[in-house]
Amino acid sequence: MKKIGIFFEPKPLKMICLGFSSGLPILLVFSTLSVWLVKAGISRSTVTLFSWAGFAYAFKYLWSPLVDNYKLPILKKFGHRRSWLLLSQFLIIVALILTAFTDPKESLFFTALFITILAFFSATQDILIDAFRIESAPQSLQGPLSSMYIAGYRVAMLVAGAGSLWLASFFGTEIYDQNVWKKVYLIMSIFMLIGVFATIISDEPKLKRNFNYDNHIKFLVTVLIAVLGFIFLYSIINNPFGKNEVFSSFLFSTVRLIICFVFSYLIISLLILIEFAPKNKITKSYMSPILNFINRYGKFAFLILLLISLYRIADIVMGVMANIFYLEKGYKISEIATYSKFFGVFATILGGFIGGYCSYKFGTMKSLFFGALIAASSNLLFAWLAISPISINFLITVITADNISSGFAGAAFVIYLSGLTSIKFTATQYALFSSIMLFVPKLIAGYAGGWVDFMGYPYFFSLTAFLGLPVLFLIIWISKVAPVKN
Repeated sequence: MKKIGIFFEPKPLKMICLGFSSGLPILLVFSTLSVWLVKAGISRSTVTLFSWAGFAYAFKYLWSPLVDNYKLPILKKFGHRRSWLLLSQFLIIVALILTAFTDPKESLFFTALFITILAFFSATQDILIDAFRIESAPQSLQGPLSSMYIAGYRVAMLVAGAGSLWLASFFGTEIYDQNVWKKVYLIMSIFMLIGVFATIISDEPKLKRNFNYDNHIKFLVTVLIAVLGFIFLYSIINNPFGKNEVFSSFLFSTVRLIICFVFSYLIISLLILIEFAPKNKITKSYMSPILNFINRYGKFAFLILLLISLYRIADIVMGVMANIFYLEKGYKISEIATYSKFFGVFATILGGFIGGYCSYKFGTMKSLFFGALIAASSNLLFAWLAISPISINFLITVITADNISSGFAGAAFVIYLSGLTSIKFTATQYALFSSIMLFVPKLIAGYAGGWVDFMGYPYFFSLTAFLGLPVLFLIIWISKVAPVKN
């Protein structure tokens, strides 16, 4: 009972609210948004391209040093982490309100713009909450904290997933009406106040920080120029391939991203060369966290990073098509809300608690392996569902199995990443790990609609399951040569 009681101490309980704040925007960027877009008549391949808004989560390492090294001149009485948290939460609310007043059927550009802004500030909030969680307790308590974070995260997904779809069904019909979705997103913005309240009542982590204010402004301007340069170059390089040339488009997008990264690096190098950018500060902010990780894990560092980049690939690539699949299969919005978002979220919370407890009792690496196994295997159930007649009972079974496995894998993975993170570079290193985790899956997920057009749902879901096989071999290998100890 003592081990169970640790979940109900003040820090884990507050982490539920912060997890809620983190989980609310992400479905409004992805899952719920996909239903809105499909109802607005946007094509399947275009809808899945919206998943690239998730690159804000994949690229957050680029600006994570700012939240580690720059002390906000406003809200300073709340402390370093909390002042940044409050700012990001306020801007999330603003972005949700702006999104609510767009109509993708009339102006898809503005919907995409505000969704991207929402994803950016949501990713920034995630940087801060991850750092806050790791700094608030030792590694021995990261299991309970991570489990409660996941629980809050999944409750938010219940609100933003099932809740938003129920609201859409309540305010309107199956026929598209922009006013319905405006009301939904405005109501969701109010729920973000839970995160604001949690931030205010939480204690700032007792961690001594030595801020060097020299060259702060130049450092900030350098990072902003590099990020804007990346965005500008990415926007002007157009894809020459048609929507049916999925593989060619995927390779082109990969090359385009690499070119944009190199361009950003050249911008920073040029600013250092002309002695505008503070070389020492940039080296400390970007290179020191990486070198710290490499020094700790040596020749196995690359192997660990490869595992991080592939661990959630089966979940993410499959997940981007889930709502579209339900709608095209013939399920109603109200049914998706009830069976996928409501029951699914509770199943995920259950899986998260089980994953956190198993990591706490049996060790991180064993839980990591089992989570990867069941997460990939559950995708085969979707392939079976795709070739089966419509059945609510079968749908509930598939969704329950998928979400329990996803929750288990998610909790185990968060604990694993927390164990890899050095307290010296909390926000930056964890942002780096989570960026790497999302980059490859999100890149592939953007073309999920095209892959479905090419091979159909049964083969697509089967393919996503097999994408998880290399992960199992990596975990076995790493657990022998470079395990993370609890």
